[in-house]
Amino acid sequence: MKEEEILGILPLHIRTIIKQAGINWDELQEIRLRIQKPVILKYNAKTCYLSEQGKITTRKEQLHIVTSQEIRQAMEYISSYSMYAYIEQLKQGFLTIRGGHRVGICGTVVMDHDKVKTIRHISGLNIRVAHEVKGCADTLYSRCTRMGKLIPTLIISPPGCGKTTLLRDMIRKISDEGQTVGVVDERSEIGACYQGVAQNDLGIQTDVMDACEKGQGMNMLIRSMAPDVIAVDEIGSKEDVEALFFCAYRGCSILATAHGKNKESLSKNPYMREIINKKMFQRYVILEQRNQPGYIAQIIDENGVVLN
Repeated sequence: MKEEEILGILPLHIRTIIKQAGINWDELQEIRLRIQKPVILKYNAKTCYLSEQGKITTRKEQLHIVTSQEIRQAMEYISSYSMYAYIEQLKQGFLTIRGGHRVGICGTVVMDHDKVKTIRHISGLNIRVAHEVKGCADTLYSRCTRMGKLIPTLIISPPGCGKTTLLRDMIRKISDEGQTVGVVDERSEIGACYQGVAQNDLGIQTDVMDACEKGQGMNMLIRSMAPDVIAVDEIGSKEDVEALFFCAYRGCSILATAHGKNKESLSKNPYMREIINKKMFQRYVILEQRNQPGYIAQIIDENGVVLN
C-alpha cells in the first residue's frame, strides 16, 4: 500500500527507475525532487541519489536530473489534476496525500495583505513517507502512564525524528488499553483518513476530527465526544495553547508534539513558555535522529528530573 501511494504521485520516468532500484519502502524516509537537480533520497537514515540506471547510490555520477516537466507532472498526480481543490493546503506550503504522506512544496509565494495566497512556479518537492510502526511506543507508554491513565505528555523533536510515528502508536496503545482518545488531525497525517475513516490503526476507542484546525477541533471534541485524552501534533500557536488549557481545565489528559531540540528551546516561544511555567505537561519526551523512528533520548518530568 505504501509503495503504491508514493509511486502513484511520482513522474512516470522517475517512477520507472525507482521501481528498478528495489527499494525497501520501510527504510525510505524522503524523496526530494528539485528542478535541474538529482533525485535525492533519505534512505535508511542516509542521503542517497537515484541513478539513471535505477540504482541507489552515494556517488554523484550518472544521476537522474529532475526536469520542470516532471515537477509539473508530479503536481498533477498529487492534486488529481485539480490544484484548485488543494488551494487551502497549498497556502501552508505542503499537501497531504492518501496514506498520510506529506509533500512539501517550494516555489514563488504569492502574498495578499501579509498572508500567503498561493505558491506558483513550483521548483521543488519533498515527499515525506509516513510510517506506521506498531509497538514503537510500548516503552514510552509504560513511562507516561499511571494505573492505566495517561500522564500529560509532550513529545519534543526536530523534524524527521519520528515524532508523528511515535504519537500515532502512542494513541493506538492508549486507546486499546481502555481510554477514549480524541485526535485532531489537522493535516491528515496521524490517521490518514480517507472519506472520514482512519487508514492507520489508532485503536478501538479513538475518534478523529480530520482536516480541522487544532484549536477548533479540540473544542469540538470536548463538547461532543467526551474524551479521556486529547491528542494533537505540532502545537505552538496562541490558539493551540488556549485550546489546550480549555481541555486541561475540563479534566482531559493531553498528548501532544512540538518542534524543538529540548525543553529549553520551547521556552523561546512565549506561548509554549506559558505551558511550561504552568506545568501543563508532567512528561517531556525528547527525541533524537537515530536509525529507528522515535528514538527517545530523554524523558523528564515537569520539574526537570530525568526519568530514563
